[in-house]
Amino acid sequence: MSRDLRPPVDILHYEIVQEQASALGRMGRALEQALTRLREFDAANAAPELPASMQPARRKLVLEAGQALWMLVVQREASGLRDSRHIMRTYNVPGEVQLCMGLVPAPSKPGPR
Repeated sequence: MSRDLRPPVDILHYEIVQEQASALGRMGRALEQALTRLREFDAANAAPELPASMQPARRKLVLEAGQALWMLVVQREASGLRDSRHIMRTYNVPGEVQLCMGLVPAPSKPGPR
């Protein structure tokens, strides 16, 4: 029976760092997925001007990507990684997504009763 001889503080620190890395991975994958959905929408609707009926759907995708970006940036900053330029370059984040980073979408209006 082996016994870990490291002090409990070291073991706790290791577990915290491991969870931070795991959370960063989850947040990065969520951003990738949100950006992929936006890019696929844009590719499927490649027209000189997006019809007004499609604009809310696209705006929703931009806001979702902005939220995913915000979550990743906050997680990185909580881990001590303060420079977000790396994320913007690595994930090729569009400017419109960067501008809505952290915005919370307005609640939808309830329908008539």
